[in-house]
Amino acid sequence: MNTPYLLRRLGLAAVVAWAAWTVSFVVLYLLPGDPVATMAAGAGDGEQLGPAELDELRARYGLDQPLIVQYVTKLLAAVQGDLGTSFATGQPVRSAIAEALPPTLQMAGAALLVAIVGGTAVAVAATWTRRPWLRQVLAGLPSLAVSLPVFWIGLMLVQLFSFRLGWLPSVGDRGVAALVLPAITLGLPTGALIAQVLAKSLGQTLEAPFVTTARAKGVGPAAVHLRHALGNAVIPALTVLGYVVGNVLAGAVVVETVFTRPGLGRLTVASVGVQDIPVVQGVVLFAALTFVVVNLLVDLAYPLLDPRVAVTAGAR
Repeated sequence: MNTPYLLRRLGLAAVVAWAAWTVSFVVLYLLPGDPVATMAAGAGDGEQLGPAELDELRARYGLDQPLIVQYVTKLLAAVQGDLGTSFATGQPVRSAIAEALPPTLQMAGAALLVAIVGGTAVAVAATWTRRPWLRQVLAGLPSLAVSLPVFWIGLMLVQLFSFRLGWLPSVGDRGVAALVLPAITLGLPTGALIAQVLAKSLGQTLEAPFVTTARAKGVGPAAVHLRHALGNAVIPALTVLGYVVGNVLAGAVVVETVFTRPGLGRLTVASVGVQDIPVVQGVVLFAALTFVVVNLLVDLAYPLLDPRVAVTAGAR
């Protein structure tokens, strides 16, 4: 991958991050209500603060400036790494995100593990079996799982494994047991997407000439399927990795709410409720940067898996 191509990708990443930050800024400022009044009411001071005190708070947070001035000021600060201060707690936004991030990363990592292992297993099984009815059943499972709402999956898992069987806790974040149901809830629809893409790619790869040649040389079915075909079929599946990571981050909001877990999702919901604009923008920016970084790493990984991609990238 040559330098101009890498620079173009970095420029595109910067544009995506700026667009996400700008859209969140516009949407949050179009919400009805006064963030300062909401903040004061949430602190129990809504009836005690008069107009003069509220105006002083607006001036303190720069909310008395014209909207374009607020936008430019906050954007320049964000570019320098200053995400501002929370309206609700007075805590730096970077500190709030850093505190909420570890539980979300833990859950997201477990969910991705469930998704990758489960999705790969379903795709391999669907293309391995010679029974048509079983192949149809396995091929239909991903479509069913993708269509199920995340919150419904979580509630059904809680109903079965927590309330009826009593095997796993329904809420909290203490121990590995409390991580199982959230990880399955978040990983199931994500794994279904991986299974859909990988099964289609694997089916096409198994019909490729090099697979036919390997079979003619006496290579066993397992080696053909796992060593020759799967390694090549995984390349198209990497294209959805950025979407998968974004899907996990978005699903964390729902899953952390259903299972009463701390994390970025709960922080976002609480911040939206009190119109804590700096925190919400900080989380949106973090999610956008995560998305573009993952996609950039996927682009950089392509030449390692298939040298022909490097030639194509260099030609553009």
